[in-house]
Amino acid sequence: MEISQDIVLRPRFFKDLDMPSEEALKAFEQKGKICQNFKVSRIDHHVFIRIPKKEQHFWSPQLHLEIYDVGENKPTLKGLFGPSPTVWTLFMFLHFIVVVLFVVAGIWLYVNLSLDEPIIFPIVSMISLFITWFVLYFAGRLGREAGKKEMLSLYKFMDNTLKA
Repeated sequence: MEISQDIVLRPRFFKDLDMPSEEALKAFEQKGKICQNFKVSRIDHHVFIRIPKKEQHFWSPQLHLEIYDVGENKPTLKGLFGPSPTVWTLFMFLHFIVVVLFVVAGIWLYVNLSLDEPIIFPIVSMISLFITWFVLYFAGRLGREAGKKEMLSLYKFMDNTLKA
């Protein structure tokens, strides 16, 4: 599997399956019961494959699979790699805070321009928030890079489970 160099922080993939969707879901359930290297959980037609807690680091990825029927006996697997939901929520919250503060600084700049007040502080704050946004983005890219080996092992586990 090739992980693209696009801007995407949470890589996705699609795969057509040669077995019925319920059979594939059961294969993951059964493999998860005997596998020690990964934690597998299933909710309806969603499967979550995670690294065990003792081997996880901050950027450890998880693989979320959704197996559904497109047409008559044509199941499709949709996969999404990403950090743990807690890390992702924190990451998105920080992005949201930076954007809100950037908008507030923009309003501050507009008000100061309208009142002929000094504009250096609003401009400095907007530039620093823009730099902060880039730092957050590159931290996400570095995190994805740190979990690349684990992503490949998660994908290999998924592939082996479907071939068995």
